[in-house]
Amino acid sequence: MGMEHLLRYLETSYTAYQAVENARNLLLSEGFIPLSESEDWSLSEGGKYFTERNGSALIAFTVGKGSGFKIVASHTDSPCLKLKENPVTATEKFFKLNVEPYGGGIFYSFFDRKLKLAGRLVKEEEGALKAENYVSDFTLVIPSLAIHMQRDVNEKFAPNPQVDLLPLLCMGEADFQALLGNPLSYDLYAVCAEPPFVSGKNGEFVSSPRIDNLTSAYGSLEALLSSDCGNGANVAALLDNEEVGSRTRQGAGSDFLKNTLERIETALNGKNGDLKRAAANSFLVSLDNAHSLHPNHPEKCDPTNRAVLGGGVVIKGHAGGAYTTDAFSSAVMKQIFNRAGVKYQTFYNRSDMRSGGTLGAISLGQIGILSADLGLAQLAMHSAVETFAASDYEELLKGLQAFYSSSIKIDGEKITVI
Repeated sequence: MGMEHLLRYLETSYTAYQAVENARNLLLSEGFIPLSESEDWSLSEGGKYFTERNGSALIAFTVGKGSGFKIVASHTDSPCLKLKENPVTATEKFFKLNVEPYGGGIFYSFFDRKLKLAGRLVKEEEGALKAENYVSDFTLVIPSLAIHMQRDVNEKFAPNPQVDLLPLLCMGEADFQALLGNPLSYDLYAVCAEPPFVSGKNGEFVSSPRIDNLTSAYGSLEALLSSDCGNGANVAALLDNEEVGSRTRQGAGSDFLKNTLERIETALNGKNGDLKRAAANSFLVSLDNAHSLHPNHPEKCDPTNRAVLGGGVVIKGHAGGAYTTDAFSSAVMKQIFNRAGVKYQTFYNRSDMRSGGTLGAISLGQIGILSADLGLAQLAMHSAVETFAASDYEELLKGLQAFYSSSIKIDGEKITVI
């Protein structure tokens, strides 16, 4: 575990499908028991379990005594370029792939970078349909147009996704279906394949694709594996499709988290189980990254609540509810962090800038749980390659471990953290 394993996870989790596959393999190696949504569950105190949906979302949990949940929810997807059906298109002898943007990426950052195709294929085997994960053994590139052909490129350039963002596949015709092994269908993406790297005089910066939000996903799993459960159940929810609104059967807007919590409560407490009562004594950390102060553009930050790389875990707030933190939930996390010696900082957007959202507020539409939005400070969010501070990840792990190891008792307007 630790930074080396995180970097490997960032590098090889090209899409949500690979992120879940890698998480599954980690959990199996640690003795977690897989559960199917289509079967009955038998759980026991001290047990370690996980369940999946769609191959792109996973919920892992450990079982302690009593009722209630301590949940860390993150997402497995990142902005990239999704292939359409019939994707091969030609210009002269150049054969390209027809794609459309997935999420709100900084798509000029995808030019002239090493890309791969990744995702899943659906094939027919003996009359049944079966999904299998796929990562291409070849690389792709989206070439920039030379400055001699667009003299004002450094003054203004807005990539047209139908014109400018098509990756080069090959010279000459290609049987794309045969290249993939003739699937009936697929969910494939052109994703950044640049390996993570460390920079800075003291090696303090880490840059990689998919920092938003796989640092959160992997951090929640690493903390879950290294924490005592205490009361209730500890839950790490890795959900899909946050970058496109979460309103899918495997996203935060679905019933996946709610159903899983209900099944845990029922399996452990039988007829005495009551999810509504358990939810009233539960806490959700919505874990998604935050914008650091940019060293070249400090004017983009709030004057009194600006997160910085190296400043510790970020507690995020927003008057309009884009983030779920309120005074009570903020105080709970600050108390936990203070006791554990975890560095933290607060973040608000400038009041004249629109805030991004996270999966926390959408999750609360399914089940009402006291919640706070946390994350790592990072630079270049939604770029092909993003940057964070290595020291902040260590603080995040320490903070999540302290959260999972705590007992949070909620009694109306009184909360006790032990």
